[in-house]
Amino acid sequence: MANELSTQQTGALIQTIDQQGLGEMLKPLIRDIHLFDTYVAGTTHLEDKSILNEIKTGDKLSLQREKNKFDENAILIYTEDRKKLGYIPEKDNLIFARLMDAGKLLAAKIKKIDKKGSFTQISIGIYLVDF
Repeated sequence: MANELSTQQTGALIQTIDQQGLGEMLKPLIRDIHLFDTYVAGTTHLEDKSILNEIKTGDKLSLQREKNKFDENAILIYTEDRKKLGYIPEKDNLIFARLMDAGKLLAAKIKKIDKKGSFTQISIGIYLVDF
């Protein structure tokens, strides 16, 4: 019975969840598994290009599947403020789209930003968020 929780341990666990929330308790169990490096596509087509001046190396990015008539595997890239940054390039998105469609949580992080005249190249890493 060494693996069972006592009433005292259960009460402490419930109190911690009430005070800090379940998300805070799970954070130590979450790890990001690096899958691939690529770049952000479509930055030249952004409606609000001011976002390119707001981002910085190390920023975390959200990924979201999109129904798109040009690319059935389209994956949008958003900043933490939910501003659209671009897309995973079509040449790289097939496996990531399949993972996301299967319910896996993927995220990205900015690794490098290169300004080349009026063009901004954003290198990112793609990660599987593992619980």
